[in-house]
Amino acid sequence: MAELSTIARPYATAVFEIARAAKNYPVWSQQLQLLAAIVADEQMRSLIGNAAVNKEQVVKLIAEVAGDKLDANGRNLVKVLAEHRRLGVLAEISGQYEVLRAEAEATIDAEVVSAFAVDAAQQQSIAGALQKRLGRKVNITCKVDPALLGGAIVRAGNLVIDGSALGRLEKLATRLAHK
Repeated sequence: MAELSTIARPYATAVFEIARAAKNYPVWSQQLQLLAAIVADEQMRSLIGNAAVNKEQVVKLIAEVAGDKLDANGRNLVKVLAEHRRLGVLAEISGQYEVLRAEAEATIDAEVVSAFAVDAAQQQSIAGALQKRLGRKVNITCKVDPALLGGAIVRAGNLVIDGSALGRLEKLATRLAHK
C-alpha cells in the first residue's frame, strides 16, 4: 500500500490551491485540523471502517459534528475523501497543507525547549536570530524541560540547535568513549 504522504499529497496540494485562490489559508488550516481530529476519534474510526455504514452516512455525520465550522468546500473535501476511502489520511493532508502554507507565507514554526522559562525578550532574540538565519518569519513556542539542566534546544523545520547542558555532556561522553 502507498505511503500516507504519497496518498495525501494531491489532496493537500488541491486544498492549498483552493486556499491560495481564495486567500483564506487560516480557514483551511482550521477546517483541516478539525476534520483530522474528528476522524481520529476512536468511535468515528470504527464507523468509517464499518462496511455496514455507507459513505453518505459517514459524510453526513462528519458534517454534523463539524457544524458551521465546515464550509461548502470543506464538506466537498469530506465527500471526495469518503468516496475514495481516504478519510484516514486527513491528519497527513493537514500536515502537508501546513508545510505548503508556511512556504507561501514565508513562515516557520520553531520550538524552544529550555531548562527554565524563556521570557518575552529572550523569545524575541531567538526569533530574530532564526529569522536572519532562515529568511522566514518565525513563530516560537516554548516548553520547559528541567532534565536539560541548562541551556536550550531549538527546533525549526529540519534545523536543530542543541545548546543544552545535557546535550553538551552527551557529546563530551561520546568523544571520551571514542578515544
